[in-house]
Amino acid sequence: MSRLPDPAYDRLSPEQRKVHDAIVAGPRGRVEGPLKVWLMSPELAHRAQELGAFCRYGTSLPKRLSELAILITGTFWKAGFEWHVHAPIGIEAGLDRKVVEAIRAGKKPAFQRADEAAVYDFTRELLQSRRISEATYQRVAAELGALGVVELVGILGYYGLISMTITAFELPVPDGATDPFSD
Repeated sequence: MSRLPDPAYDRLSPEQRKVHDAIVAGPRGRVEGPLKVWLMSPELAHRAQELGAFCRYGTSLPKRLSELAILITGTFWKAGFEWHVHAPIGIEAGLDRKVVEAIRAGKKPAFQRADEAAVYDFTRELLQSRRISEATYQRVAAELGALGVVELVGILGYYGLISMTITAFELPVPDGATDPFSD
């Protein structure tokens, strides 16, 4: 169960309603999960949801690579809600089901595409060591270009915020789903 109440729309402040309505009118079409938590701070919600809309829908990265980065980050934080939202999107965007399952299980996938392997290694290295070796940087930059690397780091940061929110406020997986990271 979540640590914060799910505020009813009619009890939202005018500032909260404005952000709520902007999220619903955007590409997400609904307010759920961490976005509901952020509504407690309308300014945070407003700014974060705009960054999130860019990170999810507006970067130069192919959707498949964005979703790969999101899944790796969600798995790192064991954010079950995020996993349930993005695993199907990743598969639909072209990630192999075996790759997705290996990530969920905490195993290194056998990648068929060099760009996916580069994104995986860059993301894991940054999350685990909090640094990037020159070799890893050069490899991902060769695949994504400088702009792509900057946007990849933005995606990782934003989905780190999403995943930390899910974890800190104990947001449950969607109704009817099981936690993919339960022991």
